[in-house]
Amino acid sequence: MSGKPHYKHTPRGPVILNRYDAAGQGRRMAGWTPPSTGPNTDLDGVQIIRRRIVDALCNEWAAKSIVEKWVTTLIGVGITARFPGQPALTKLWLKHVAECDADGVYDLFGLQTLATNVFIGLGESFTRVRYRRSNSGLAVPVQYQVMEPQMLPMLDTDTWDGLREGHIIRSGIELDRQRQRVAYWFHKNHPGDRATYAMGEIADLVRIPAEDVAHMYEPRRAGALRGVSDLATSLPHLRDTGDYADAVLTRQKLGNLFVAFITRATPNIGEDPFSGERIQEAAEQFVASLEPGLVQELDPGQSVTFGNPPEPGTMYHEYMRTQYLGINAGAGMPYELGTGDIREVSDRTLRVIINEFRRRAEQRQWQVVIHQWCRRVANWFAEAAYVDGKISEAEHEAALNVEWAPHGWDYIHPVQDVQGQKLARDLGLVSTPALITRRGDDPDKVITEQVAYEKKLMDARKAAGVPDPNMPLESKAGGDGNDIDEDGRDDDEYEQQKNVAPVK
Repeated sequence: MSGKPHYKHTPRGPVILNRYDAAGQGRRMAGWTPPSTGPNTDLDGVQIIRRRIVDALCNEWAAKSIVEKWVTTLIGVGITARFPGQPALTKLWLKHVAECDADGVYDLFGLQTLATNVFIGLGESFTRVRYRRSNSGLAVPVQYQVMEPQMLPMLDTDTWDGLREGHIIRSGIELDRQRQRVAYWFHKNHPGDRATYAMGEIADLVRIPAEDVAHMYEPRRAGALRGVSDLATSLPHLRDTGDYADAVLTRQKLGNLFVAFITRATPNIGEDPFSGERIQEAAEQFVASLEPGLVQELDPGQSVTFGNPPEPGTMYHEYMRTQYLGINAGAGMPYELGTGDIREVSDRTLRVIINEFRRRAEQRQWQVVIHQWCRRVANWFAEAAYVDGKISEAEHEAALNVEWAPHGWDYIHPVQDVQGQKLARDLGLVSTPALITRRGDDPDKVITEQVAYEKKLMDARKAAGVPDPNMPLESKAGGDGNDIDEDGRDDDEYEQQKNVAPVK
């Protein structure tokens, strides 16, 4: 803030108008008068934003890299579910994981990746539960279908066929009198499919209850019903940067086409009868080709000048770096991770960058992916399995209280990181199960496997007659010539050496 506050005098005294310069109407701010809109009015035009993002993901490497890096960080190999103390439930869940895709393409972890990919790229994703018959051959008669946001039109109406009294539709979502979500109105087919175009009109809408839909999105404002991609902020700069790079490339290509220029003297053939100036014969123009090992003779008066293609300029690389830095920042992605450019980044700086990005990623994991998607999927699984008689009431309760474990972060410095974790455990700052959980593994499973492996290894050593290296060796009383001390010497040999006088 600068300057004094602006006052307006009224019968009751002076009133401060603008304490902040940002609210002023002076020369700097006079032309900045944005509209006052609500959180859902801001979504006007989101359809064309999605179309442009799809085009950018097909043609712009930076956009594709940002989305892939985000999805890889959030999901990894998959966010796993754990049911401690419920082996039967765990076994049923693992069977369900392998066959839960309604399209038959992915397992549950693949659906996590697909739903998150749509969410990061287009701003939101929808997953619909598809209940199946008990005789369908599935371990649990339920599957899931991921849908793009284009399947839900930006429909706003208070009157619609099948709409209950007092209900309204905002952005394709039906709200009740308390303005709670009760249903989603989806297209039967994707509006961009060829089959939909062949029909000559948009496909009819179908009402899906809200409890059958998992809506993954991050509201930009409180009360926003739909999501907008992080790429929306960077999209104009992404377009401009691509155009600028194409212009520089075209300039270089054109400059490189002209390899050499041939200049020749032109003879005089007379005078102009009107002006008296010398008239010169136009020289024949031709284009010569250059080949490896070429020896070319020139006529008298001819000379060759080789072309000098223009350079991109000293500011080109800095300009591109600055632009991509802003593009990645707008999408919440560190420049170094989005572009792979770590030439000028030190080891310590890279650690700070990665740790800060992981903190933001963990926020999205637990507040969006796990809360909005994974938790809903677990509830669908529990209800379908309980109704179908596959689990008991206690197992149903355990399934509703499932524990989720995101994929663990890779070590930046394996030796240092492991040593730091060991030190933290030895100091009592963290437990071994907590460290295992951070790696994305199940502590009970890891400990059980480790105990089973140690037992198997011990049994194999006993069968082979190999002593356990972890057991201290015991000396036999009296010695029999085969007793070995800790220093590796035989007992009898030690006694003999002890009685030998030292050599002077």
